[in-house]
Amino acid sequence: MPKRTRSGALLAVAATGLTVALAGPATAAPRAPGFLTAADLPPHPTSSWTAGRVTAGVPEGTTWDTCLRALPGSGPAWHRDFGTDLDTNARQITVVLPGSRAAQQLTSRLNQDIRSCAARIEQHDPDTEATGKDFGKLSVEEGAHVYGVHTGTSWGASDVRLLSVGRDGRTVTVVDWAQLGGFDGAPVKAFKKTAVRAVTKLR
Repeated sequence: MPKRTRSGALLAVAATGLTVALAGPATAAPRAPGFLTAADLPPHPTSSWTAGRVTAGVPEGTTWDTCLRALPGSGPAWHRDFGTDLDTNARQITVVLPGSRAAQQLTSRLNQDIRSCAARIEQHDPDTEATGKDFGKLSVEEGAHVYGVHTGTSWGASDVRLLSVGRDGRTVTVVDWAQLGGFDGAPVKAFKKTAVRAVTKLR
């Protein structure tokens, strides 16, 4: 029997690996659904939006957000951050669930989270006054809903958020817009268009 050299052993391992690779390729990573671009966000009166990269996973700290406690859900997720040179920022988070039923359940939990968010903020921090508003449902795919949350502190800080939860099949997307100030400066009408666009881009 011929003596097996070290180089021969390495070639045998390489050949075995090649055979395995040809026989069973690795499963490709899930592809991210479509995301908003900077042009899809409500126009800022004095500054331009910039968009970050679409990044896998739910952003760090999301589980501490009392308005979005139900995230990430049970499926692959992605997010994209947006910003301006001033005091306005936004974020889109999208999760693909195992099926439509799971997506419907996550949508329901997120809607409940946002509707009850203001009360929990005040309970957690007595120095903060919070007000929630329901801006209604939007007719797009399996639906979307828009809300607003304003917080004001005893030392004068004032912030407003607009949030939407939308679903297309087994995919759920959340858009979170925020800036300094109150509801009077929040572009609700334009944000509703952004919320619709977020859902239509999921495919």
